[in-house]
Amino acid sequence: MNPFTPKTFSIPSLKGISAKNIEEHLKLYQGYVKNSNLIREKLGQYSKDMEANSYAINELLRRFSFEYNGMRNHEVYFSSFEGGPKPLPQDSELMKRMLKVAPSFDAWIAGFKAFASTVRGIGWATIWYDSKIDDLAVTWIDEQHLGQLQGCAMILGLDLWEHSYVADYQPSGKKNYIEDFFANVNWEIIENNLMAAKSK
Repeated sequence: MNPFTPKTFSIPSLKGISAKNIEEHLKLYQGYVKNSNLIREKLGQYSKDMEANSYAINELLRRFSFEYNGMRNHEVYFSSFEGGPKPLPQDSELMKRMLKVAPSFDAWIAGFKAFASTVRGIGWATIWYDSKIDDLAVTWIDEQHLGQLQGCAMILGLDLWEHSYVADYQPSGKKNYIEDFFANVNWEIIENNLMAAKSK
């Protein structure tokens, strides 16, 4: 079994989001990696007697999607800060797609921010690329795993669990956190995520 290895991220000083918050948040990410590996290890052990261990196996399989997607969601999130904030190039593929449905990049992002700030509960506001219809999709993920789009690639993930912002913004500061998230995004990475998804 090849274990999952936690990724390292080169995250510069961020506007609004403290280094301490990023440090603590990364510990949670590492926990998802550790738990994903542990579940796979336990499944290997229990599968030696599947009949006797069927209940434990079923529960582990149910848990795995939460831990695994928690790991992958956070990898998209943290990587979007690497290299510091950079604008989306005007001639980029993602910009062209946004301008097909909105009068400007700012208008498209304003719509996404409004969506992210008004959905209640814990989870993620996300942008996906759907290769089957060659189009983007914006969706909400409950927790880490409910609402993932099968067969699509997440190109941007905004973590809206309270642990991602409460230490810096307090519970009432969700909208400020969303503004600062986008002030810190390296859009070249998001564009690269799209192009990588298109090439598969």
